[in-house]
Amino acid sequence: MSELQIRDIRPSDAGEVLTLQRAAFVSEALIYGSVEMPPFTQTLEEVEHELAENLGCVAHQGHRMVGAARARVDDGLLLIGRISIAPDVQGEGVGSRLLEALEERGRAAGATESELFTGSLSEANLRLYEREGYRETQRVPGDGSDQVFLRKPLV
Repeated sequence: MSELQIRDIRPSDAGEVLTLQRAAFVSEALIYGSVEMPPFTQTLEEVEHELAENLGCVAHQGHRMVGAARARVDDGLLLIGRISIAPDVQGEGVGSRLLEALEERGRAAGATESELFTGSLSEANLRLYEREGYRETQRVPGDGSDQVFLRKPLV
């Protein structure tokens, strides 16, 4: 993989982030048998609004955005969401680099712990998060699968 550049996510990135998000979540839609999930139903306007006050970041390979993730701090907890990696570079370390960057931003903003979640059938996501030091804290039953919440101390 050529040099990966990570920078702050901006509202002006919304169109590219939404496109990347939809491409990245196709594999999740196949696992869960549905496209009725927020990464597909979210509108451009909703993404623009979400990116206005966000600690998230994007990853670029040259001029191409290959990864994006959102984050915000709530009462000392860094909440990470919508980690989206271009399908052709999944498994090449982009997700790990984004998590590292988000955790640094969270620490700088006063967070002492981070939290993210994924579906219980998303085995690759669970492996990544556990490899990066996240531990399961809760399972919330859903339609045929659970939402798995994981946390990691940032101190």
